[in-house]
Amino acid sequence: MTIDLYFWPTPNGWKISIALEEMGLDYRTHLVNISKGEQFAPDFLKISPNNRMPAIVDPDGPDGAPISIFESGAILQYLARKTGTFGGATERARVAVDQWLMWQMGGVGPMAGQAHHFIHYAPQMDPPQDLPYARDRYRAEVARLYGVLDRQLADNAYVAGPDYSIADMAIWPWAHLWKRQEQDISDKPHFARWIETVGSRPAVQRGRALHEELRSPAPQGKEAQAILFRR
Repeated sequence: MTIDLYFWPTPNGWKISIALEEMGLDYRTHLVNISKGEQFAPDFLKISPNNRMPAIVDPDGPDGAPISIFESGAILQYLARKTGTFGGATERARVAVDQWLMWQMGGVGPMAGQAHHFIHYAPQMDPPQDLPYARDRYRAEVARLYGVLDRQLADNAYVAGPDYSIADMAIWPWAHLWKRQEQDISDKPHFARWIETVGSRPAVQRGRALHEELRSPAPQGKEAQAILFRR
């Protein structure tokens, strides 16, 4: 049965489009234009009360009853359990996958998101918000996190061990944007190897390309900024 994916082409959105492609699940895409405020529509809030995408509705949920799920990490865990894939084959492997997934949710995603905001978005606001302290703080924290990842990958083919998992699907959409985060990875060879390895997977390429044409470097104009940043 076809899963409904509520999506916009951002790193968090790509996590789920990549997972659906990797798992071979049929899905139907519903665009949620976050620059136009579609994430605040009442019908969408019934699915995602935190007014964030991605979200999914699976008509073939637990016990065959439909289920809606928000939060990208929860969606990844659900899809891994549903398909019996990419979540870890043993309890020890599942713990490894879960801890690196949580590391992304609590670290890489928020910190890289703040780096993006203060490097690219804030200076384009009206009036411009050019804040060197904020840029330096989040750029440095992203560098620290990528150092952690590089050390993990020195002894592991993938983030959680020898097997590709939903942890890789969660981290890669943010990490492959390292140039946009103004990172230097010349001292992170394992990170660089992993970025290329994961990015060469056909399903990752398909998930990353979903509605790529709709991406823009920053929200344009006061109205889009006011909607996206609630200013």
